[in-house]
Amino acid sequence: MKQKLILTSLVLALAAAGYGGYTLLHRAPVSEAKPAPVAPAQMNAQVLRYPAGAPQLAYLKIQPVEAWPEPALNALNGRISYDENHTARVFSPVAGRVARIVAQAGDKVAAGQALLWLDSPDFSAAAADAAKANSAAHLKQLALSRAQTLYDGKVLAHKELEMADDDYQQARAEATRAQAKLHNLNGADSADGLFALRAALAGVVTEWQANPGTEVRPDAATPLFVISDPKHLWAVIDLPEQDIAQVHSGQAISVEVDAYPNEQFNGKIVNVGAALDPTTRRIQVRCSVDNRSQKLKPEMYARVTPLADAQHKLPRVANSALVNQGIHNYIFVEKEAGVLERRSVVLGLQGREYSYIKEGLSTGEKVVSSGALLLNSELSGEN
Repeated sequence: MKQKLILTSLVLALAAAGYGGYTLLHRAPVSEAKPAPVAPAQMNAQVLRYPAGAPQLAYLKIQPVEAWPEPALNALNGRISYDENHTARVFSPVAGRVARIVAQAGDKVAAGQALLWLDSPDFSAAAADAAKANSAAHLKQLALSRAQTLYDGKVLAHKELEMADDDYQQARAEATRAQAKLHNLNGADSADGLFALRAALAGVVTEWQANPGTEVRPDAATPLFVISDPKHLWAVIDLPEQDIAQVHSGQAISVEVDAYPNEQFNGKIVNVGAALDPTTRRIQVRCSVDNRSQKLKPEMYARVTPLADAQHKLPRVANSALVNQGIHNYIFVEKEAGVLERRSVVLGLQGREYSYIKEGLSTGEKVVSSGALLLNSELSGEN
């Protein structure tokens, strides 16, 4: 009986031990305690103070404010193009075959420099005509000189002298015409009878459409070379009809392109079109752009902003920095590390990406450009 009691006790003890191990193995995992967000200490109704390392600060992007010229209009879509006053499209005035190419795209050329040499029957014929006309004029001049001598010796009638002079004048006119034709071909000098196609102005070869052996014609649709001064470019915009009164010739502009973010290129309006496009109801405006850095390239897309006053600058902030409440606009300014002040501002022009501040903000101050809505919700919650 005693042994039976001992066996029962042992079974109960093992069962208890097994249950305890089961509970240890299957106990619910203990979750790690997450740090609670640090509540800001409010100094007054418009200021938040966070301690160093507060998680809210990691969601903020704070940037210094820069001054930009005050715009007259929102940025307009445009494109960069050649300045036609500093651009030459070179066609061949004669038919022929390309014998040798001297200049290619990217080369700097001087005015009058040979770009290529053509084997041209038209040029050879023009050169031969000029030589024949010069020779004929020389013979007529000698005949006139002899007639003058005979007339002075009373041997030749005055009528014969007049005829000799008329022949010489006609021959000289023909020689002048032939020489002018040769000169207009831009080939008064040649090498081995080849025609030299020359640059009309100094600049850089931006395009070329010639290969050795290519047959060229004077009535070709595309030029063989395009030469332009890269320091001078145009920005062309199509201005909406309702904004025509805001622009005028001589007005300063700023130009921005995607290739160089946050960089401005200066220029001015040189021409406002005389008529609207009847389909788009827009008018073309042409602007000259200072491209001494040669960063801008023809056919780039651009954003062109006509300026109200190039000398008057305003603080510019990203639209994401603004908090709108009714008719009021606010931004958050960093007074010191972790101390952020909500400040009321007066807006000037508000564009698609940026707004210009007329009152309430100074250049150089640091503003919250991302995360302003988070701060505003916390400040409203404190209130």
